[in-house]
Amino acid sequence: MPTLFSPLQLRDVQLRNRIGVSPMCQYSSVDGFANDWHLVHLGSRTVGGAGLVMAEATAVTPEGRISPQDLGLWKDEQIEMLARIFRFIAAQGAVPAVQLAHAGRKASTAPPWEGGHAVSEADGGWRPIYGPSASAFDLGDIMPHEIDVTGIRNVVEAFAKAAQRALTAGARMIEIHAAHGYLLHEFLSPLSNQRTDEYGSSFENRTRATREVVRAVRTVWPERLPLLVRISATDWVEGGWDADQSVELARELKRLGVDMIDCSSGGAVPNARIPIAPGYQVPFAERIRREADLATAAVGMITSPEQANELITNGRADMIFMAREFLREPYWPLKAAVHLGGTAQVPIQYGRAFVSR
Repeated sequence: MPTLFSPLQLRDVQLRNRIGVSPMCQYSSVDGFANDWHLVHLGSRTVGGAGLVMAEATAVTPEGRISPQDLGLWKDEQIEMLARIFRFIAAQGAVPAVQLAHAGRKASTAPPWEGGHAVSEADGGWRPIYGPSASAFDLGDIMPHEIDVTGIRNVVEAFAKAAQRALTAGARMIEIHAAHGYLLHEFLSPLSNQRTDEYGSSFENRTRATREVVRAVRTVWPERLPLLVRISATDWVEGGWDADQSVELARELKRLGVDMIDCSSGGAVPNARIPIAPGYQVPFAERIRREADLATAAVGMITSPEQANELITNGRADMIFMAREFLREPYWPLKAAVHLGGTAQVPIQYGRAFVSR
């Protein structure tokens, strides 16, 4: 069997293969509620054979949304539809998961197809938005308010409450979003964090908010279920967050009960010079896996079955997470299994399409 299709055990959860659907913002919610779009979007990739199917960045507070159309878990009423989706994912043999997030200074913006500009209150946006410091992401963006210590504690509590709702909805894995220039990454990076209190300056202080969120989530998230954290392993800018700090953070998070690091990069500042190429972020997953002794997921321009299988076979990562490739081909795992000579769980309704001719 190709190693890409070998099972992976994380705590009491077994994944049927090493292929995960990355959280992909759909900007298709009203007041944070999931709907039929999310059912079909996530359900089709479940039917397509993925082992892990993760719902998009899901805001833990209304002001923590990237856009007014973001998914949310800040109130109990948002559980019901997600529960329906997660039941379908589990019934097809995949593991349902959700990424919990707070957008920080990147909040109150329009969807990408509308230009991603700041959204006014008259058009459904909100003020104020919050970051670790009063520093905007880019020229012309909304100036965030510096979140105070009470505000930080409220965000930490909101992550824990959202995790409890995710559990009620039937999620079996949670990923905490600390990447791509959103709030927790903003605390981590010296480029966006100019604080001088206990949440700024030193590595210990800049990582404090992330560690507090992980600790709070672990108090409500059962010991039997895995917890993931997505990080930007580097800002790709001198003087920013980097791979050395990522390794050290991973070691800290492992001690707090994190089971896997989802290794992305960038997003802290605009116009970073990123050497984009197939597998360009894989070395971060490989290094963290080796030096922090913690399972990792590799992401970024992983598109071919051979490429994905090589990463797992050679111990460069424990899983591969894909986004754009899954948008292009929801049934990528089933086709990859045929291509590599492996086996995948094909729905009986689709079996005729995947038998040898």
